[in-house]
Amino acid sequence: MTKDRVLEESYRFCAAVARREARNFYAAFRLLPASRRRSMCALYAFLRHTDDLADEPGSAPAKAQALDAWRQALEAALSGDRAAWPGLPALADTVARHAIPAHLLFAVFKGVSMDLQPRGFATFVELADYCYHVASVVGLSCLHIWGYRSEGGQAERLAERCGIALQLTNILRDLRDDAQNGRIYLPQDDLARFGVEPRELVAAGPPSDRVRALLAFEGQRAYHYYEAARPLAALVDPVGRPVLRTIVGIYRALLDEIARRNYHVLDGRISLPPWRKITIALRALAGRMDGR
Repeated sequence: MTKDRVLEESYRFCAAVARREARNFYAAFRLLPASRRRSMCALYAFLRHTDDLADEPGSAPAKAQALDAWRQALEAALSGDRAAWPGLPALADTVARHAIPAHLLFAVFKGVSMDLQPRGFATFVELADYCYHVASVVGLSCLHIWGYRSEGGQAERLAERCGIALQLTNILRDLRDDAQNGRIYLPQDDLARFGVEPRELVAAGPPSDRVRALLAFEGQRAYHYYEAARPLAALVDPVGRPVLRTIVGIYRALLDEIARRNYHVLDGRISLPPWRKITIALRALAGRMDGR
């Protein structure tokens, strides 16, 4: 098979992964021109595969070994070696085409490795570092695909804040499921401040007043980061702006729904109906030339 054919097949593989798995993100990808959409799918497929290696059944040492082998495969692919995983040729092409700093991709490994041995975060500073490695580095990579003006590093700093907002929303949405798996992401000093015991986060039913106050506090923290990241849209090229606004719009609407339900997240996963996601995407597309 020729090199061009291998690359084309690799992009098709990544597109299939994104269509099947991306859910909230794939609708946003479709707002991009075909070439950039293919690049977003390649980036997503890499991230999905990395997450799957960390989440699959097995011992922590076995997962760590699998992630190390995957890291070596990424290094080889970025160096031009033949790739065994079908999506790596497309990812390597995407990195080269959009000048994505390779260190951002390798930073993802630190983030997923933090989940191999469930542990808490003593402070929000520690949690923010985790959010950076699992979410902010993804946004920083996306900036290179969408196109942007750095303005002396301002865009990058805003993207970091945006990633923290999105990850905090994820943490609130998945709170009970994560706690049942031994993963309590809320900072320990926040739990102590509101007098909440970890066991209270796995109990089904309406949250206690203490738990609700804790979750409202974390929700307001997420809102703060959404507001702090708002100027990022003006620094993203118009072609990529609808994707950013769709992703942020969906996750902020999810946080709105969690708040509307008074942080009642212990009985099941809160989600948005498809029509609402489509409305957000259409609104973002209509306002792509608006940099405010």
